[in-house]
Amino acid sequence: MTLAAESHQAPVLPHWEETPDDLGAAIREIKPALRARIEASGRTVQEVLAIIEEHIETRIAEIEAERERGEEVWPVLDYDAIHDGTVTPTDMAKIKRRGCLVVRGHFPREQALAWDADIVDYVGRNGFFENYAGPGDDFFGSVGSKPEIYPVYWSRAQMQARQSERMATVQSFLNSFWKHTSDGTQWFDPDRDALYPDRIRRRPPGTDSSGLGTHCDPGTLDLWMTEEYQKAFRHLFDGSAEKYDPWDAAHRTTGPQYPGSTMCSAFRTFQGWTALSDMDADQGVLHTVPIPEIMAYLLLRPLLPDVPEDSMCGVTVNQVFPVTKRWHPMLYRALTPIPDVRAGDSVWWHCDMIHSVAPVKDQKGWGNVMYIPAAPWCPRNERYADEVRAAFLTGSSPSDFPSEHYERTWTGRSTLDDLNRIGRRGMTLD
Repeated sequence: MTLAAESHQAPVLPHWEETPDDLGAAIREIKPALRARIEASGRTVQEVLAIIEEHIETRIAEIEAERERGEEVWPVLDYDAIHDGTVTPTDMAKIKRRGCLVVRGHFPREQALAWDADIVDYVGRNGFFENYAGPGDDFFGSVGSKPEIYPVYWSRAQMQARQSERMATVQSFLNSFWKHTSDGTQWFDPDRDALYPDRIRRRPPGTDSSGLGTHCDPGTLDLWMTEEYQKAFRHLFDGSAEKYDPWDAAHRTTGPQYPGSTMCSAFRTFQGWTALSDMDADQGVLHTVPIPEIMAYLLLRPLLPDVPEDSMCGVTVNQVFPVTKRWHPMLYRALTPIPDVRAGDSVWWHCDMIHSVAPVKDQKGWGNVMYIPAAPWCPRNERYADEVRAAFLTGSSPSDFPSEHYERTWTGRSTLDDLNRIGRRGMTLD
């Protein structure tokens, strides 16, 4: 099916550079504008979404068939293959198709276990649990979860992992899957990372956890309502859905997101974490819908007539982008856990991908990770790096996260003397 000729000039979409005072009114304004722009192509929203649904259904069927054959849905590579440049074309194609990866032996097991012990010592000696007041916000409220994630950012273990050569090697490899240059613009530098600081998760043996509900993280209402994202997703909104490429970084790395839209000011090619303990696949681990182009479905679904005109299928500000069985039931068929991982392995998934953490009863073993994404150097990440540097120097919580600032008075946190070349460059200190 080819794109019909435009019957008239496509309408200009409204956009907001800050959070509208009346979200319902803004949604009621943007939805008919998006429909009109799509219909200017000669197609209806239903026709465009049908193209996307057919493609997604094909991917879901592939995933179901792999499971039935007992195959591993998640791509898995040894770190040495990435470092040595010996990843096969077959593996490269699977990573691009699935949008996720487990890196075996990213760090030596002994190093990861030592980092875990260092974090325990760091939080213990500073009385974290005696003073921890609980989550500083309800960011995960839209997916009904209270994850065991703690606002610790500046331990020496975290900074050593963020600025290590081994981390930089994997981040550059993952960035290479993206189209980062087009029309004379380099959208990001694939070989320089902005060291986006994130938190830790520590889940002890015997835990009963409700997990983390199904969601995605690249933004919320700004994905429809800001000018740069309207450009980034232009093929979805102009009716040429066949041209949509989830690996095209154009316009994702430049414009700001309006306040309250999301907890991530940075552009991340991949989200990721590094395992600090062994975790089996049935012990409340990460699940994804390993279909990187899934955002096409999520962005068009609210435009169908069964969704209230002031609703984007539950998406709002100050909470994650929820994916629910009410609006997106077909996608749950593809929800797939990571394979068993061991301390030192790392886990990565495309920034647009749906993910969750499964619930667990009486967890066997620890479930400890530190969150480190791939956040390549670009205008958006450079702006945020100034805020990161200020937070690092004072031990403050980064501005993307609740203003809890536990580490300001802590002993043993990372200092300027702990930074290597990669760390200094990521914080614009060189």
